[in-house]
Amino acid sequence: MKKTGVAVIGYGGMGGWHTRHLLESDVAELRGIYDIKESRNRLAEENGIHAYGSLDELLADKSVEIVTIAIPNDQHKPVAIRAMEAGKHVICEKPVTLSSADLQEIFDAAERCDRLFTTHQNRRWDCDYLMMKEAYASGKLGQVFGIESRYQGSRGIPGDWRGHKKFGGGMMLDWGVHLIDQMLGIVYDKKVESLYCKFDHITNDEVDDGFKLDLYFEGGLTARIEVGTSHFMSLPRFFMTGMSGTAMINDWKDNCRLICCDQWEEKDVTPVVTSAGLTKTMAPRDAKTTTESFIERPESDVHDFYRNFCAAVKGEADMIVTHAQLMRVMKIMEASFVSDELGAPIKIDDYIA
Repeated sequence: MKKTGVAVIGYGGMGGWHTRHLLESDVAELRGIYDIKESRNRLAEENGIHAYGSLDELLADKSVEIVTIAIPNDQHKPVAIRAMEAGKHVICEKPVTLSSADLQEIFDAAERCDRLFTTHQNRRWDCDYLMMKEAYASGKLGQVFGIESRYQGSRGIPGDWRGHKKFGGGMMLDWGVHLIDQMLGIVYDKKVESLYCKFDHITNDEVDDGFKLDLYFEGGLTARIEVGTSHFMSLPRFFMTGMSGTAMINDWKDNCRLICCDQWEEKDVTPVVTSAGLTKTMAPRDAKTTTESFIERPESDVHDFYRNFCAAVKGEADMIVTHAQLMRVMKIMEASFVSDELGAPIKIDDYIA
């Protein structure tokens, strides 16, 4: 099978990630890279990867069918549109743009140029997400009324463009775009009705270095998405609560633990002795009324992203990451910034048709 030619624009952290995976791909062939920093072009050559002399040279290469863009967020739109106008299909690192208006301009360019455009939502292949998605869809927890998703670290914002607003920095655009996309993938059957968001500015006044976002779905389900960069202990990666059970993933490396209730009524509850008295209400259940089980980590291959897009380019598949999904996440992020500014909840219908 002939492999699809791919070139990568940007040879920083994610650009390097893409090149490494492309070199191992069974469907795509890396043609080369281009970076505005000559030192990175030299590094690529030292690593045995062809470096184009200019962006024009890369776009003129007829063997390149797909361009992957891995540069700072504020530069995505002009480069993506230019690549599509040059006849290339485009994969762009998240969050693509800084506004839904800019994102729509990219979609319009894709339609005008008859090219495919998508975003590298690679965290759809994270095992913790896939396990929680399975837990929700299984129905074992009964009616789910609460989900928590969080990443908490202790090293602040990376000391590069991510700390500056004009470049599209901050944790909402860096991590929120992934966790919102995952949450919408888990709760696939309900509409977001409103949201409330509060940003943190603990180590950076210019952009958020963390946030707490609450999504309120129809039917009463509430989802908390939280990112922190000043935490020296972390809460569970995922926590899901339903009428008949609870699921938890403590760390992204763990399996998913489920405790399901087999018998609601429990006789002869042994009270918990606290320093201030007794309580039966908060006493833990025992094995007589509950069952413990696990969802083991599934097989997951992030190469499936390129397999899908290359197949879509050939007209053999639909894109996994669609324009409608990208716009929905973008508008939720926009509404989050408005909510933080107003200090109030936002009705999502004002942002998502």
